[in-house]
Amino acid sequence: MNEAERFEQSLSSRMASYGLELSSETLTQLTEYYRLLTRWNDRLHLVAPCEPEEFATRHVLESLLLLRHLPADARIADVGSGGGLPIIPCLIARDDLEATLIESSQKKAVFLREALNAVSRKATIIARRFEEIEAPAVEFVSCRALDQFTTKLPELIGWAPKGATLLLFGGESLLPDAKRILIPESDRRFLFVVTPDLRG
Repeated sequence: MNEAERFEQSLSSRMASYGLELSSETLTQLTEYYRLLTRWNDRLHLVAPCEPEEFATRHVLESLLLLRHLPADARIADVGSGGGLPIIPCLIARDDLEATLIESSQKKAVFLREALNAVSRKATIIARRFEEIEAPAVEFVSCRALDQFTTKLPELIGWAPKGATLLLFGGESLLPDAKRILIPESDRRFLFVVTPDLRG
């Protein structure tokens, strides 16, 4: 069994643990995304090297936890998109989402365009630091991996549009006052849901 087959099999066998039911078409497209990312990863260091099974669970299935928080036709900005996590798996699984991907690295932005084309999805890509642009008109802001995340977190929360909910991945001490959801198969990683009322 090759790595792509191991990845797809792991998605299929573990998705129920994450409360997900993915169609065969979605599994195929997620595997295409995985193939493309692994080809680019040596050059761009999009994610830390890992086994296909870990990529399926820790990266893709974790990313898809966002979906239960996104209503139909939700507009979302993903900050620090890098290798496309969490947003590209979400766009693959839900073609109703309207996304803006914000990534400061020009080279990684090129990868994001290639990945979206490979899975037949459209999104706006902005190759700038979030601090340099005005927040797009969205209801949700996601962030999974941002350099100096804890340092930049107050700025990110202030940058998000008024009334937007932030969906952030991190360790338990990241946002002590926010609603946090323990990620399946994890002891210390959480999805934080920062609603407008918590932002003051």
